[in-house]
Amino acid sequence: MRSIQLAAMLALALPLLAQDKKQVEYGRYLAEEVGKCQECHTPRLESGEIDSSKALEGATLNFGPLKPADKAMEKWHKNAPGLTPDGKLWDKWKEEGIRNYLITGLNPKGGKADIPMPTYKLKPADADAIVAYLKSLKK
Repeated sequence: MRSIQLAAMLALALPLLAQDKKQVEYGRYLAEEVGKCQECHTPRLESGEIDSSKALEGATLNFGPLKPADKAMEKWHKNAPGLTPDGKLWDKWKEEGIRNYLITGLNPKGGKADIPMPTYKLKPADADAIVAYLKSLKK
């Protein structure tokens, strides 16, 4: 009897796990291949290559404006925050804040992110996929 219950539970759980895995993989695709988040949010090795062992853990930007042309350039960030659940951004914004930023382009205080961060306005399903991917990076 117990093995039948276990088999029934597995039959219900496996499709959900497969769906979760598919969502995480789609989120990885959006974050890495479309958004290229790792270009700013992952540190680089001395060779200039991305340090994949520290994926999206935050990094110092190796580029910037040549000169501050206007007030907006004064807000240029020299560091890209970590996007993994272990980073300060998750502590500060929480999962819902990150999701809402990806959908609305506005941070939890209602403002746009400072440059060079682009403004995103994604579909909720795409934002959910990226958040699922980021959550999968927890160490």
